[in-house]
Amino acid sequence: MGWVYEQFIWAFLVGCTFLSVLSYPDEAPKYPFVREATSAPPILSYDYIVIGGGTCGCPLAASLSQGARVLVLERGGSPYTNPEQINIKNFVNSLSDISPSSFSQQFISRDGVLNARARVLGGGSVLNAGFYSRASSRYIRESGWNETLAKDSYEWVEKKVAFEPPMLQWQSAVRDGLLEAGVLPYNGFTFDHLYGTKVGGTIFDNEGNRHTAADLLEHADPKRISVYLYATVQKILFKYNSAYGIIFKDAFGVMHRAYLSTKPKNEIILSAGAIGSPQLLMLSGIGPANHLQAHGIKVVLDQPLVGQGMADNPMNVLVVPSPVPVEVSLIQTVGITKFGGFIETASGLSLGHSWSERLQGIFEFASNQSGQPSTFPPEAEESVADTIRSLANPTLKGGVILEKIIGPRSTGHLELITTNPSDNPSVTFNYFQDPEDLRMCVEGMKTIIDVINSKSFSKFRYPNMPVQALIDLMLHLPVNLRPKHANAAFSLEQYCIDTVLTIWHYHGGCKSGKVVDHNYKVIGVEALRVVDGSTFYRSPGTNPQATVMMLGRYMGEKIVKRRFFRGRK
Repeated sequence: MGWVYEQFIWAFLVGCTFLSVLSYPDEAPKYPFVREATSAPPILSYDYIVIGGGTCGCPLAASLSQGARVLVLERGGSPYTNPEQINIKNFVNSLSDISPSSFSQQFISRDGVLNARARVLGGGSVLNAGFYSRASSRYIRESGWNETLAKDSYEWVEKKVAFEPPMLQWQSAVRDGLLEAGVLPYNGFTFDHLYGTKVGGTIFDNEGNRHTAADLLEHADPKRISVYLYATVQKILFKYNSAYGIIFKDAFGVMHRAYLSTKPKNEIILSAGAIGSPQLLMLSGIGPANHLQAHGIKVVLDQPLVGQGMADNPMNVLVVPSPVPVEVSLIQTVGITKFGGFIETASGLSLGHSWSERLQGIFEFASNQSGQPSTFPPEAEESVADTIRSLANPTLKGGVILEKIIGPRSTGHLELITTNPSDNPSVTFNYFQDPEDLRMCVEGMKTIIDVINSKSFSKFRYPNMPVQALIDLMLHLPVNLRPKHANAAFSLEQYCIDTVLTIWHYHGGCKSGKVVDHNYKVIGVEALRVVDGSTFYRSPGTNPQATVMMLGRYMGEKIVKRRFFRGRK
């Protein structure tokens, strides 16, 4: 029953929160240097070995290939092989797919919040809601990045994957509602992070085709790069505290080895994401010594900060059914508030009859749980039932308005459960442990309510459905595995705690200045870097993917230039 319940909740969350809408062109780009790992020789040798062909790893590897031989090992498959699988009509089925070859690997944090990690070439950019927005100038300065190179790197990415979205009725109404709510000024369309309300970029083109980080491999030198799919790295090899190679397993279970060639400055670069990178460091012997020894792992470096500082920006939402048809739209409008919250929205989704039947049963499923009597009076239950009935048709007519907080300040940790790199580690994020995070969530929810009650948004409101009914709906839905409290219906603090979701912006575990230095070299060993979101202290901008892609290009350029000029010298 537990497994079925988890899958039920996951399928609901995928549809209800409009995680993303995926569509690909009929003729997707094909790279001759991308192959399945079963075709790899037993032993390989390269100048750079990039572990993870994700949102950061693809632009990093493409840039490195301009000056060196590069091997990329991606544990998942290609987004180009089966466009039908990620077509909009298969959206829910694709993201709730639990097969070994699916693009998302689901996990549940110790906080009781359902989450996912990507396993596909292109990483999270294949699964996310497509929003593209840069980090703030302050974030770039505090990260120690060269502002000129960062700007150039953003522009390099944007030429290939970023577009101005069409602004139709729902998105325009939320934009205008934000302005009515005082999220000022209006900054128009921009990639920049500016206080006020704006329209950001998207990685969907005008025909609805998604452009992922994998598209940036078109900039790679095909003679200097090899990308292997379904290649699961087991561990990094060390000799005298210097990384010199890796062991990876292909889809048939055959082990391969890849070594750094004997040239100077060659390196292994971890870009396996905020879950995969600290996990693989631990599996390779870098981490808290007692924890590694408990799992029978030989300690290469006792580094207690690996896996620490894990953070996930909490998301809270209201689902708003509409009396009029709405466009299918992902994140386009954003309100960047001065209290530390970001307000975003998405609308419309064709979910099919299976969603209809599933949604009609949610109310009974949630309110008839054994030992969990309803905490709402009969009139509130009837209001929620009406709301659910209005949502339950093959095309979900309505949208979601969400808030995400900056930071966050609350952090947790990651630990191994097994020594199998394909298994999820244990992750704790400690949502709202810091009271400042909770304060920002409450302010964000108040802003959402102001938007819903605004004149600009009135077209999309049922006149007999007050905001309280929308709150009651969310409290009746099985959005997570956390305890529910009766006072959440009238306390926004408790509502935030009880209905918290992920927006998939988790980070940390290999923080810059603690696990890696400011050049992303792992402190205490040689020839090893970590370049991805696991190094972030907080999530950049409203949504991190633009900065994660930028960082891959930025570090690729930086490494190649240093290698080239030092070589000449």
